[in-house]
Amino acid sequence: MKSNVETKKRSGPVVFSEYQRSEGIKKALQLGRENILFELKISGLKGRGGAGFPTATKWMLTAAANANKKFIVCNADEGEPGTFKDRVLLLEYPELVFDGIVIAGFTIGAASGIIYLRGEYEYMLQPLEDYLAEMRKDNLLGKNILGKENFNFDISIRLGSGAYVCGEETALIESLEGFRGEPRNRPPYPVDTGYLGYPTVVNNVETLASVSHIVLKGGEWFKKHGTSKSTGSKLFSVSGDCEKPGVYELPWGIKIKELLEIVEAKNTKAVQVGGASGTCIAKSQFDRILGYEDAATGGSIIIFNENRDMLKVLKNFMEFFIEESCGQCTPCRIGNIKLMEGIIKIENGDFTFSYINNLKELGKTMQVASKCGLGQSSPNSFISILENFSEEILHTNGKGKENVKA
Repeated sequence: MKSNVETKKRSGPVVFSEYQRSEGIKKALQLGRENILFELKISGLKGRGGAGFPTATKWMLTAAANANKKFIVCNADEGEPGTFKDRVLLLEYPELVFDGIVIAGFTIGAASGIIYLRGEYEYMLQPLEDYLAEMRKDNLLGKNILGKENFNFDISIRLGSGAYVCGEETALIESLEGFRGEPRNRPPYPVDTGYLGYPTVVNNVETLASVSHIVLKGGEWFKKHGTSKSTGSKLFSVSGDCEKPGVYELPWGIKIKELLEIVEAKNTKAVQVGGASGTCIAKSQFDRILGYEDAATGGSIIIFNENRDMLKVLKNFMEFFIEESCGQCTPCRIGNIKLMEGIIKIENGDFTFSYINNLKELGKTMQVASKCGLGQSSPNSFISILENFSEEILHTNGKGKENVKA
């Protein structure tokens, strides 16, 4: 199954390296559950959706849980602005993703896998269903997979309804169960009490694609790429002001300025790392590396050149968060609106520097007091853009009401 969009052959050190359908599943059945977990632990693989939780730990906890049912959920709710890598994986490399789900099911002792597909990706539903039908025909799904006695596993696809907050794993599970997509209180965690109350692993599309390679080629092979704290490679969705936007596989630890050279970005003023919920990095910081130990990201890289108005960029981001907040907790529901009020005041030149500083403190409070990742991360762009571009935004728009450092 391939995308209708004509694309050139991708290559990369890990995800886009050579792989044939079912190879990872066959190797997994040979290795056994304990050895799979061992290889994952050696690899140092962390969740590629942005949270960066160790994959081996999540699988171990679920595998050890005492329950008569377990589930593996593939989080394909790719709603972060500027992110489109998972779409590429599902359309052009389904063998990596689906093999990874089967391997996960075998390892944790699950009989059911679910792909939670972003509502806007409904056009992908039929091609993916067709691929699953091929897997069932070839005994890669169903009963006694590849002759493995009592290994019965199948995958279904569920469509979301376009809610950004359902990218958070507990809100996603609520949606799967037919409820409004709102984050749950934690603990308990999904590894103990997930879908329908049973132990559940929720992994990102790219994480599961990486698993297929790790099981086939080994944890040490994977670990050779990247850095000690950020092993392996990463898929980056690059968009904005550059000559070569697209999906790139690059090793963790690459510098931002090196990525800008690869995509032929010129006169770059700012790079938004991690999408709207990420951090905006100024030109003076382009020596920073992309990795969990420095500038972490789920994959979105948005490039802005010198012609961009950073206040308009910030306003665009905040409009998105106000629209997408589920409204369940006060810090996020009210806090984002207050931050937007501050942006409008800046536009009108009707602000004081102490007022802006208070808003930054509000943003920091939101980061620790909000219930889920939306409210915890939505102030990131507000704080980083105002701090890194204060001369452009505050001193250009301000009326000098107070001689207080912004």
